[in-house]
Amino acid sequence: MHAGFAQISSVVLFVSTVAVPAAAQPSYQHLRIIAPAAPGGGWDQTARVMQQVLQRAGVVHTSSVENIPGAAGTIGLARFIGAERGNGDVVMVSGLIMLAAIVTHASPVTLREVTPIARLTGEYEVIVVPAASPFLSLDDLVRAFREKPESISWGGGSAGGTDQMLAGLLADAVGVSPRRVNYIAFSGGGESMSAILGGQVSAGINGLAEFAPQIDAGTVRALGISSAERLPGVPIPTFREQGVDVELENWRSLVAPPGVSPADRDRLEKAVDAMVRSAEWRDALQRYRWIDRYLTGSEFTRFAQAEDQRVRAILTKLGLGPEQATESASGVYSLLVLAGLVFFASAALIERVRARAASSSSVDAGRGAMDDGRWRPAALIALGMALDLALMEQAGFVLASTALFWLTARAFDRQHPGRDALFALGVSAGAYLLFVRVLSVSLPAGFIARWL
Repeated sequence: MHAGFAQISSVVLFVSTVAVPAAAQPSYQHLRIIAPAAPGGGWDQTARVMQQVLQRAGVVHTSSVENIPGAAGTIGLARFIGAERGNGDVVMVSGLIMLAAIVTHASPVTLREVTPIARLTGEYEVIVVPAASPFLSLDDLVRAFREKPESISWGGGSAGGTDQMLAGLLADAVGVSPRRVNYIAFSGGGESMSAILGGQVSAGINGLAEFAPQIDAGTVRALGISSAERLPGVPIPTFREQGVDVELENWRSLVAPPGVSPADRDRLEKAVDAMVRSAEWRDALQRYRWIDRYLTGSEFTRFAQAEDQRVRAILTKLGLGPEQATESASGVYSLLVLAGLVFFASAALIERVRARAASSSSVDAGRGAMDDGRWRPAALIALGMALDLALMEQAGFVLASTALFWLTARAFDRQHPGRDALFALGVSAGAYLLFVRVLSVSLPAGFIARWL
């Protein structure tokens, strides 16, 4: 009997020593996670939390995060589709922001071309102001916004994302045209937070998890959250309870490249399922105050398709769709810049003709001087165009266009720098007010928004 018991014990011990390692065997030796944004934002945070959880839970042996910033994720999406086709050991973080970016930027690639894996989390948006801000409540901010919309600058993530959508929805809810929202886009959460803390914007918009450390530290003051009801343990009033009927939830998901085999897709789905069921993931949800929105399979596919239609309707209403945002703002601005260049070039040439006619006795000397400076006009105009592109988003339309118009005038007229500067400033400011106030075309106001 003892011998039989010993044999059974040996078999059980052998099975357990073989079965346990097999059960704990990682699904991947190495899994790559693409975050289509700069470090510091929500996608990057999600990717890095996934990296830690997957490794600690034993789902993968090792994992790495790769950042591909630009155009609210659409640059990363294009590279993901082009470079990773058929690869079964890589995933990309995606979500509602990318749906909006595809519409806003008229992206040639869409989420229909990738392989959906799962929706992971949901998160509500928060509006904050620096601790020293004069806006002590959402009502204070809304009152100033109604009185002078362009004087309030909103800092957030990439153009067309949920941050800008929230600003537009809030404007619409309080009776301000969404086209008058002075929204300043940043490529990453770190850049956005620096602008908020530095007072470069009036208010900041982002997810609760990104703002939580600064809210807890007291460096920023939360004015409202976009949830329908107050969140447990979060002492931030909702917009609705403060009289602003706005609710918006951002969600994040995972996708695989196009062309992956059914076996690879099944393997990825099982790995993600193991991750979201782990204790480490539950701890992460609680730590970052994320909402569990886990959804897979055909249900997730149908959800994503419905969200695509909803986002397009919202962006069209807010004037952020490709027809309004791209054709209206960019097209009008391009015509304005061209008109300004033609005007200043014509004025300068007329002045040059008059000056040469008055000094006809020194034609030869003048011709020699003109030959020596034949590259000067082109160089100044090129410099003006470069400054215009570099300053447009942060400094705003007026200052960027003033630099362009002034340098264009200087390219042909060296004698009246002060007059040209004042005239360039007047034309730029007048054009801004015309297009923003009269034609409701959204143009960046930048640092001088409070005076416009």
